[in-house]
Amino acid sequence: MKVLIAIKRVIDYNVKIRVKSDNSGVETANVKFSMNPFDEIAVEEAVRLKEAGKAEELVAVSMGVAQCQETIRTALAMGADRGILVQTDAELQPLAVAKLLKALVDKEQPQLVILGKQAIDDDSNQTGQMLAALLGWPQGTFASKVTLGDGKAEVVREIDGGLETVEIKLPAVVSTDLRLNEPRYASLPNIMKAKKKPIDTVTPADLGVDVAPRLVTLKVEEPAKRKAGVKVASVAELVDKLKNEAKVI
Repeated sequence: MKVLIAIKRVIDYNVKIRVKSDNSGVETANVKFSMNPFDEIAVEEAVRLKEAGKAEELVAVSMGVAQCQETIRTALAMGADRGILVQTDAELQPLAVAKLLKALVDKEQPQLVILGKQAIDDDSNQTGQMLAALLGWPQGTFASKVTLGDGKAEVVREIDGGLETVEIKLPAVVSTDLRLNEPRYASLPNIMKAKKKPIDTVTPADLGVDVAPRLVTLKVEEPAKRKAGVKVASVAELVDKLKNEAKVI
């Protein structure tokens, strides 16, 4: 079975985000980038499926600028077999990413597409669902456990009320949640081996996909700073402030 893993290059989760002075977006110059944490979980799950004998080939796909090759190399060091970079300087929104992934699925013919449930930069949580709709495939979103069987997959999903278990037929799309697994650290030998693994580069035009943005960002602002708290001398004063100032009781 072939598994396609979609990964995204995002600003590292440890970096403090700064808004540009013109409010057009966030600062990306001289900022550390890394693989989206949810996508790391997707890569780890795919590698575990291969180690369990459920998958034969793992293909890591990333989209964006040339530096996305570094993100693909990380996936290759974790255990993916080869990579595909859809190189473009255009802003890629979820619908465009889903269309590009569909074009690659039509070309590669995987039996499973696995990706993070959302990216930590835009928090859209749309690509997996859009891809499943475009392909007409079953989907298991927010997966906290994935078990592959004979031509089907059992996915335990995290929902507001607890856990939901669904059975879907393959081929299918699965998006990963935080509790699915703990991603491994790539060892030095595997990092060296990853440098020799192939990465194919294509463009949206090669795939016949229009990636023109459908949405326009009007303004980006930092959230309002929280006001400092105050100490109260008594319970009566606390109740008075909650009632008359905060107006929460």
